[in-house]
Amino acid sequence: MRQLLKILNHALLYSLLFICSCNKPERLPGKVYIAHEKGTYILYRNGIPFHVRGGAGYTHMEKLKAIGGNTIRTWDTTGLGIILDQAAANNLAVIAGLPIPESRYLDYFYKDTEKVKAQYTALRTIIRKYRSHPALLMWCLGNEVDFPYRPRYKKFYDAFNQLTEMIHMEDPDHPVTTTIVNFQPRNILNLRMKVRGIDVISFNTFGALKVLQEQLRSYRWLWNGPFLITEWGISSPQETHRTAWGAPIEPTSTWKADKYREFHTKYLPVNNPRCLGALTFYWGQKEEVTPTWYSLFDSSGATTGIVGEMQRLWTGITPAHHPPALEYLLLNGIGAASDILTEPGRELTVELKMKDTISAGFRFNWEVLKEELDPQSTVRPRRQEVGIIPESNTRITFRAPQKEGPYRVYVWVHDEHGNISTANIPFYVVEIPNENKNTRLSAQKN
Repeated sequence: MRQLLKILNHALLYSLLFICSCNKPERLPGKVYIAHEKGTYILYRNGIPFHVRGGAGYTHMEKLKAIGGNTIRTWDTTGLGIILDQAAANNLAVIAGLPIPESRYLDYFYKDTEKVKAQYTALRTIIRKYRSHPALLMWCLGNEVDFPYRPRYKKFYDAFNQLTEMIHMEDPDHPVTTTIVNFQPRNILNLRMKVRGIDVISFNTFGALKVLQEQLRSYRWLWNGPFLITEWGISSPQETHRTAWGAPIEPTSTWKADKYREFHTKYLPVNNPRCLGALTFYWGQKEEVTPTWYSLFDSSGATTGIVGEMQRLWTGITPAHHPPALEYLLLNGIGAASDILTEPGRELTVELKMKDTISAGFRFNWEVLKEELDPQSTVRPRRQEVGIIPESNTRITFRAPQKEGPYRVYVWVHDEHGNISTANIPFYVVEIPNENKNTRLSAQKN
């Protein structure tokens, strides 16, 4: 009987140990880890709570630190060592992007075992090289990844899971995330059912930020884990009003700064107990649809009003100087929403309406660029030689290009304090039939 009790006690002990081990996290906390404490998810870095606050981009690090930011983000590993070193010098953390082909490249990539193996080896080399860098915060596997339902995508999921397992094995000291576009229940469900090793889900969200808090609340039954917002901003070109030929109508940088403040105050869920932080987009100058849509800086490093707003939101300190305040542009007295058509070679007048009184330190730079309607293009549109004649600081005339197609007039307004404001207006050059000229061009008088 005594021997039987001993055996039973051992069996009970082993059972308890097994149950306890099942409740333990798969990885022990390292230099950076996520804890769930009293209903709140907390990101710890070197033993201290760390709330992500910064910019999606990897330039102007001194400025980011100066206005209260603490984190930057990359999308690939190009120049990662230099970026990490610069971030460390500015006491910034880095979310390092690990690029992978989208799931839609199933036949081209994920069914090719040699390509999958080469990707695994290349990313493992990167992990081993930078896993001990003091600026590293976490790894982001893929950007705006789509996670499909269909069983035919098994090879994509196999490759993805092999990578997350490899990252955790090679670097147990840093979490792994991946980003999806907006809050999509389908992607959330598939992440939970088919993906292993993702510690935190990240969202890239712009106009849909307005509904994110409600989605997080409504779908808590599906997923109630921690999240990051790795890109946020005002409505994207795909979410805004467009001209008849598909050109998005871009607001001025002054309007954008006001909207950034509104979006941050009303919609960004930074106080949600599941939120680990957010990164504004784009921390730098980016060519995407236009050179100015997402850019918080210009190519020379001048700052838009959005940077000043982020300083005020992060620190409570208002910048000493604000950029020139703009209202809108008119082309021959017409706004962008009126679908401006004009004939080749026609003389046109563009006028900038301003909220501020023009200062002696203001500098106005005008250009006409060929319109780029491909949202994936990262090439700066071609500058047009159209004979711009300044009639005043805020008014120019020029000749419409001879070649039919979409164009856009830009103005960059600099001040003497390193600030800049931007505005633009799209138009389309086309031979207009005589019967339509009077209706379309009647308001376009010189």
